[in-house]
Amino acid sequence: EWEEEDFFWHTRILPILRELEKREDNIEHLCLACTKLHQALGDGNMLGKRFKRRNTLLKTLYKLVDIDSDPLSLKLAKIILAMKVDGKNLLSVCKLAFKICRNEKNFFIIQNDTLLDYLLQVLWNEDLQTNHEALVYCMAAIKVMSEKEVLRFKMVSKGAIEMFLELMKQINSIKEHDTYFSKLGHLLVQLAATLRILANCALARRQLSPSAAIPELCVALEQRSSDKDVCVWIVSVLSKLSTYHDFCAALAECSRCYIVFLALLNKYQKQQDLVIRIIFILGNLTARNDQSREQFFKEKESVNTLTSLFQTYYELDMNALTCHHDSKGKKPQKYPSEAEDVLIKLIRVLANLSIHPRVGAALAAAHPVVGLLVTVLEYKTVDACEELVINAATTINNLSYYQVENSAVQEKQLHIAEMLLKLLMSDNMDAVVEAVRVFGNLSQHHEIRDFIMQKKIYRFVIALLDSKNREVCFPACGVLLSLTVDENKRAFLMEEGGIGKLVDCLQDFGPADWQLSCLICKTLWNYSENMASAASCFGRNTNVLLMLLTALLDEEVELECSLDRDIKDCQRVYWEREFKPVAEKLLDRIQSHHS
Repeated sequence: EWEEEDFFWHTRILPILRELEKREDNIEHLCLACTKLHQALGDGNMLGKRFKRRNTLLKTLYKLVDIDSDPLSLKLAKIILAMKVDGKNLLSVCKLAFKICRNEKNFFIIQNDTLLDYLLQVLWNEDLQTNHEALVYCMAAIKVMSEKEVLRFKMVSKGAIEMFLELMKQINSIKEHDTYFSKLGHLLVQLAATLRILANCALARRQLSPSAAIPELCVALEQRSSDKDVCVWIVSVLSKLSTYHDFCAALAECSRCYIVFLALLNKYQKQQDLVIRIIFILGNLTARNDQSREQFFKEKESVNTLTSLFQTYYELDMNALTCHHDSKGKKPQKYPSEAEDVLIKLIRVLANLSIHPRVGAALAAAHPVVGLLVTVLEYKTVDACEELVINAATTINNLSYYQVENSAVQEKQLHIAEMLLKLLMSDNMDAVVEAVRVFGNLSQHHEIRDFIMQKKIYRFVIALLDSKNREVCFPACGVLLSLTVDENKRAFLMEEGGIGKLVDCLQDFGPADWQLSCLICKTLWNYSENMASAASCFGRNTNVLLMLLTALLDEEVELECSLDRDIKDCQRVYWEREFKPVAEKLLDRIQSHHS
């Protein structure tokens, strides 16, 4: 075997090495020689560590590395990696590979080459602790490759996702007291940055098992909480994955994730890039289910942490605004500002939490939380900060639903009502609808009903009934229902044309929305409590209302609204339990007072 190898060396390999040693300036000639060399080494089974003249070969190759040619460097790197080098030689060739990959001009030669295969082999085969520095450059080169779609698909098809998760698992197995722990931080940054890129790729996500990936990411985040760079990248991966249901559900199953996120928020309170991503993740988690809302709320200092962040970023936003106003001739400030973006996502978390009955009731009584939300309405305009103001109004609406002792919303309800007037007067229909929704909840209190009458808000609410939009008409009807509770406030409905508009709404929506139809009937029932005659109460709308109620109480009509069996069953129940009782009573009352 040795004689055969010796013969092959002298006849096939040595002539090519002599060509390379001449170091001619013809790069194309050198590249061609390297291709022939790689082929010959493969033919002679001389790739790897067992080849006796390996050192001689490597010395020749390394002398060529300093020639400034990326195509040549690419050829050299592949041969050196194929020789299974280790130690300083591996570090050197991985640095070379990274240098080649990060040059945008080399994309074409890399995408049609096999360098990726060799780098993945290094990642899979080399010892993590012995070659950690070389693996950093290897991973960095792979990360740059992953930015290109062609190479991204190629690495996913070669099982790279499994390799990356296995590498993270190995890194996570090394604990803080180990001497290698801190040295592996740079590798973890490159690995997480690569996963973040791959998280955008549907093919990669299909291979990235939520039950395998999410727990490892959470372990890495908790173990490396003192390394800000690692935290930023892992949180970035989680923020992207949390937008997909399966990954978000897997994250919610990680029992310590809320503790880790809260610890990071407290530790890096002014690191905006980290804070905004964690808040975004919490928004996604709490948007999904009640269990996540309750679990987060129960963690120690969870609400205090959010309140503290809110205060910090509100002050940062106001200071930035002040500086901007004081500086003349500068570019106009972009909206939303970075600090404002944090506030938007923070309020989204509070809005999600407030959906849970127990959590919402507790937040409604949390004066610091409500105080900060009201502050947003005080100092921000919907024209300049649309999403922030509307989110604040939505959250106040959620909290105003809860009738609890020591409610901060009820304590500030008149001040909140004053702030809502600004939204009602705006040209932003989303803001108008949110304001009306809050009035719908607050108008259960007589002080707010008096305020609505005093400020003539009822005129605006009645006008909204013309919108032909269910999302607008429903909260408007809710306010009118509350106002008709007070006998001395009912006359306005006829005076302002409200009766006709309510009847029109009933005609427009009818069997398509039994909930809204029920609300309209309840309002008309309250309004007509002490009527002398149907004509004096409902005017020219009387006959239309009679025909409508008769038609809507027909059991055949109530099923026409939907072809879907489940929806039909659900609507039948609502029609029977909610709409039918009040509509029948209203019809009887009108008929008994109708000549």
